[in-house]
Amino acid sequence: MLFDKVKAFSVQLDGATAGAEPVFSGGQAVAGRVLLELASTVRVGALRLRARGRAHVHWTESRSAGSSTAYTQSYSERMEVVSHRATLLTPDTGETTTLPPGRHEFLFSFQLPPTLVTSFEGKHGSVRYCIKATLHRPWVPARRARKVFTVIEPVDINTPALLAPQAGAREKVARSWYCNRGLVSLSAKIDRKGYTPGEVIPVFAEIDNSSTRHVLPRAAVVQTQTFMARGARKQKRAVVASLAGEPVGPGQRALWQGRALRIPPVGPSILHCRVLHVDYALKVCVDIPGTSKLLLELPLVIGTIPLHPFGSRSSSVGSHASFLLDWRLGALPERPEAPPEYSEVVADTEVAALGQSPFPLPQDPEMSLEGPFFAYIQEFRYRPPPLYSEEDPNPPSGAMRPRCMTC
Repeated sequence: MLFDKVKAFSVQLDGATAGAEPVFSGGQAVAGRVLLELASTVRVGALRLRARGRAHVHWTESRSAGSSTAYTQSYSERMEVVSHRATLLTPDTGETTTLPPGRHEFLFSFQLPPTLVTSFEGKHGSVRYCIKATLHRPWVPARRARKVFTVIEPVDINTPALLAPQAGAREKVARSWYCNRGLVSLSAKIDRKGYTPGEVIPVFAEIDNSSTRHVLPRAAVVQTQTFMARGARKQKRAVVASLAGEPVGPGQRALWQGRALRIPPVGPSILHCRVLHVDYALKVCVDIPGTSKLLLELPLVIGTIPLHPFGSRSSSVGSHASFLLDWRLGALPERPEAPPEYSEVVADTEVAALGQSPFPLPQDPEMSLEGPFFAYIQEFRYRPPPLYSEEDPNPPSGAMRPRCMTC
């Protein structure tokens, strides 16, 4: 049979190794070859190549049109980001080319657009790139070969916007059966907005529990996938990393002095696609029994280009020295330096305009806010314990003895 004459038909990319395929970004050239192995002489009409990159979203929602009538609404949108066509063999004009038995290679190369969207696979959408080769022969069904390739757009976190510290504060009244149980306040900050997978986020937080209940602080890195079609949006959230602190008793205050939260291997942020976005945020919350959670959200951007040496405040020698003097320690601290005060991060005009919260309310059922929402902006400070002298017979609670700077 003629089908048996084609022993192998495949697409291979240059730069591929035994265990990994090449990864591309915008503006690069994609080169490779179409391999055709024949068992005997074959007449070929044409060999065509097509490269395609497409972002596609789709989901359905059930809607009610009355007491007994229901229907399903479908949402779908697609966006072409790469489209390349080429003919590697004689065009299909009625003429044919006879190929002898053996192995044949047809080279191809094309340029990617300057900007692309990172490859992505989500529940309601995807961004996929592939190369498809089609072999046309007279009186025989076309033979096809497909090769998927990966695109990762570089996201450099070494920019002023992504190196800027992030901070915020929230307060909430603990209630139980319409009784006021006291105020719980939360302040948190991180040294920058941009991180790469594998890095550790040092979380600085202050939890002041003035209520009569024990509260539990937690922190998590949350990924939000947003799909957009026909003016509608669909979101899916997932916790990719989390940590839990110790319970804070009534009338007590707890400090997180750089609690480490490591970012697992996750895809980078996708911020400039018309049909889908991938965003990240650090959510610090306090579980209050009998009351909805107190939640604070700090935006994150997951990049692909890591931080340059000495590119952050925590890696600066001068910053370590100022940290040392502020805390009256005699040696370099093992924990990272806290970011600037909240009042230094947010301008006065921004603070005055925060009648509406600068942090959008999340839709995650696990970390959602319930009831009325009140935002109070307050200055975030770390207050080291007071010093006391060895001659003092009754040192204050929580105080520490001063250390010699030369010890």
